Amino acid sequence: MTRRHLPTLLRRLTSALAALTALTLGGLVTAPVAHAGADASYDVLVFSRTAGFRHDSIPAGIQALRELGAANDFSVTATEDPGAFTAANLAGYDAVVFLSTTGDVLDTTQQSAFQSYIDSGGGYLGVHAAADTEYDWPYYGQLVGAWFKSHPAIQQATVVNEDRAHPATAHLDATWSRTDEWYNYRTNPRADVHVLQSLDESSYSGGEMSGDHPITWCHPQGQGRSFYTGLGHTQESYADPAFRSLLLGAVQYVSGAVQADCGAPDTQADPSTNVHLFYYPWYGTPSVNGDWRHWQQGGRTPPDDIGADLYPALGPYDSGDFAGAVTQQMRWIQQSGAGVIVYSWWGQGSYEDGLAQGVLDAAAAKGIKVAWHIEPYQGRTPESVAADIAYIDEKYGSHPGFYRAAEHGNKPAFYVFESLRSTDWSALDAVTGDNIVLAQTTDTTKIAHFSGLYTYDGIAGATAPGWKQAGDYAKAHGLIWSPSVAPGYIDDRAVPGNTTPTLGRAEGATYDKEWSNALDPAIGGSPTWVSVTSFNEWHEGSSVEPADASPPPGHDYQTYEGAYGTSGTASETAYLDRTAYWTARFEAARRR
Repeated sequence: MTRRHLPTLLRRLTSALAALTALTLGGLVTAPVAHAGADASYDVLVFSRTAGFRHDSIPAGIQALRELGAANDFSVTATEDPGAFTAANLAGYDAVVFLSTTGDVLDTTQQSAFQSYIDSGGGYLGVHAAADTEYDWPYYGQLVGAWFKSHPAIQQATVVNEDRAHPATAHLDATWSRTDEWYNYRTNPRADVHVLQSLDESSYSGGEMSGDHPITWCHPQGQGRSFYTGLGHTQESYADPAFRSLLLGAVQYVSGAVQADCGAPDTQADPSTNVHLFYYPWYGTPSVNGDWRHWQQGGRTPPDDIGADLYPALGPYDSGDFAGAVTQQMRWIQQSGAGVIVYSWWGQGSYEDGLAQGVLDAAAAKGIKVAWHIEPYQGRTPESVAADIAYIDEKYGSHPGFYRAAEHGNKPAFYVFESLRSTDWSALDAVTGDNIVLAQTTDTTKIAHFSGLYTYDGIAGATAPGWKQAGDYAKAHGLIWSPSVAPGYIDDRAVPGNTTPTLGRAEGATYDKEWSNALDPAIGGSPTWVSVTSFNEWHEGSSVEPADASPPPGHDYQTYEGAYGTSGTASETAYLDRTAYWTARFEAARRR
């Protein structure tokens, strides 16, 4: 006998003893539901009781599971009797499938037995309307992962197969076009489960999860295993070989017949050095700097009245407060999943140059690296930029927080803002052999002597003009391509009367659109890195740094309220968390 089948044997012995005890006590315990196949390697109970809407696909689902069992050495026992949920009876099964159950299907005693069964090592598979079940039982909400909220009409959509290593999804391509009833859920389960599949909300109508729409996931539950898929509404689903293979892999996983990685996302995972956040160290306060710096832009009077349309969660802070504000910023950058900040630098001996050492120290303490954004300081020339790069390399290059691109010769990275101000950049030839230097443009005729190009423009990312051509050119010529994405842009309070167009955040939809453009090879040109405009450029309203959900009244500040379905203080970190989501998507795409 293999080790794998030992738990099944033990369950059967336990079940038999429990049944005998039940008979001895005069039938005080509900008798077990008879097993369909005592000689199978493992046994699965399929439960399809409905106390609400009843799906006409349930019989097709039961038949599909029976056929899968017959072909793959597991038995299937189908029931709608909640009396099957006793400790004695459940002990005889390796997994329980909730097949489009609806409503309140178990009483409290049955719930307790099922919870003990799962937590002691049993398996649960929820299919489709299993998410429309047991709303008043908190444990079940954890088990299924998320409860049903609503759905649009049945229609075709694109399923994104995020994890193709799991036995349930290993047979699928990167995307899967299929027709089904696509559930929206009350909450996004991503933080607590291992997402296997999600929906591309741009591929159909009626998605209500702000662009991050998990549809199939798995996770450990106690000592047991949980798997849920929102697929399976239609009868036709159960005749689809691809969907049947998904069900088979799910059954095998929850039964313990095969192993799979279903751990929740690792919040302590190493940050991505391929996502770079533009970072501004130019803010000052009287208590640290001796006077206000930058917060008063636009004729404002800090601390309540500042030159920004959003108000920082930290209030108007000082960029030299390394132990306080800067350390907190590095924690937030960790949360975002990005591993590199692009430090706004305004020349040798500048205010920002004087703070660089302290920011490098704070960044290194949190595992964050520092690249450099050479700004158009007064008197900047191509020759001075080449000298600046040599200076920065010499002064900071040995610091543990100094970014070097491991995949590109271990070279430091420099972004040159408004590089089109000069036409002859041949002076860079003295430093590009040992450094990566990027021009700010998509015009590939303007990047001679540079190592690549980036965009910075937070508004243009919504339409991605020239991105595809720039990315293709960079790839063909061995150059770096780092398109910039932003959550929005508004500078009304910092630049009163400015006629520059603004770009609303649209509760996160703008950020998703720009990220989607960057990661779509047909639009974004397969970026080497993605740069984010910005972590904390408050004057331009492009920040992902937390914004105060309750800013000082009377100044018409915006907030992140509503972003990705969040509200109140939970909304303050919405864009950090969304950056982490897109960073993970970018890294997954790079691995394919």
